[in-house]
Amino acid sequence: ICNANMMRNGADYAVFINTAQEFDGSDSGARPDEAVSWGKIRGSAKTVKVHCDATIAFPLLVAESFASRRVKEKDVTAKVSGR
Repeated sequence: ICNANMMRNGADYAVFINTAQEFDGSDSGARPDEAVSWGKIRGSAKTVKVHCDATIAFPLLVAESFASRRVKEKDVTAKVSGR
């Protein structure tokens, strides 16, 4: 996903969820500022790296972002249709 943002001069926001450590030199262990140096993320972007297993963190992230928006859309639709 980061590579796709190189065509638009980097992403505005980035959330990295992984269990990799920075000291081992792996790509997944790199800090977000490494992606800035490659142009994948803008220098002014808001970034965060979460040291957690993705199977735990990702459902929580979805529930707080996309799922809550879907509930609001259903409420608006119900009010408009009179249900």
